Amino acid sequence: MKRSITLGLAALAGLTAVHATALGARTPPSASELAPVHGTYAPKIVPANFVATVDNRYLPFEPGTAFHYRGVRGTTPQRDDEVVTRQRKKILGVTCTVVRDTVSERGVAVERTFDWYAQDRDGNVWYMGELALERHHGRLVKASDSWQAGVNGAKPGIIMPGHPRKGDAYRQEYYPPGQALDEARVLGPGAVTVPYGRFKRVLVTSERSPLEPQTEKKYYAAGVGEVAERVVKGHREHFELAAITRGAR
Repeated sequence: MKRSITLGLAALAGLTAVHATALGARTPPSASELAPVHGTYAPKIVPANFVATVDNRYLPFEPGTAFHYRGVRGTTPQRDDEVVTRQRKKILGVTCTVVRDTVSERGVAVERTFDWYAQDRDGNVWYMGELALERHHGRLVKASDSWQAGVNGAKPGIIMPGHPRKGDAYRQEYYPPGQALDEARVLGPGAVTVPYGRFKRVLVTSERSPLEPQTEKKYYAAGVGEVAERVVKGHREHFELAAITRGAR
C-alpha cells in the first residue's frame, strides 16, 4: 500500500510539472548556462533582473553579519574574518553588497579584500569583482588580481547558484590580465564538522583555476553559508568556521 501511494504521488507530481509547463512556467537556467566555462564568455547582466538583498540559502549575506574562520596556510596559523558591510557599490548598473574579508597572522592583517556580490531573481549570487590588498613592506597595497566587472575586459561570474545541481560547472570570475579565472563545479551533498558545529548535510563544491596547480573543496550549510574550505590538491591550506557574530560594521 505504501509503495502504491508513493507511486501515485510521483505520478501526480509528474502531471503537475507537465501542467505547469503547459501553462508556461519558467525553468531557471543553470549556472552552467549563465556562466559557462567553455567557449566564448559573455554573461548577460540586466540590472532589472537583480534584487536588493543576497539571501541565497547557501550564501546569505545579511549586513552586519561577521563570519570568523580559523585555519592554516602551509605551517602558519591564520584567522579569516569576513564581514558583510552595510556599504553598497554599483557595478554594471547593479547595486552590490560589499563584503570585507581580512586574513591575519599573529594579529596582523596580511590580506584584505573588498568583494562585491549581487543576487539575481533566480537566486544566483554573482561575483562582480574585488579590491584585493596584500601586505608588502609593512603596508597593504593593491594586488594585481583586483578586478571590477566592466572594466578592462573583466566579466562577472557566479559564486553560488540559485539552484545548485550536481555536475554544474561555472565561471566564478573572468579577468585574464589579472589571472583571475576561477571556476567551480557542484559535487553534491556531504557532511562536515567544524568548530562552529556539526553539519550532517552540506553542499560541496570543487574550485580551481586553470592557471594554478591546486584544487579546493568548499562546504556550504543552508541558512549559514560557507562553513569550511580545504585545499585537496596543492599546498596545505584549510579554514573552518569558528563563530558568527552580529552587529558588525
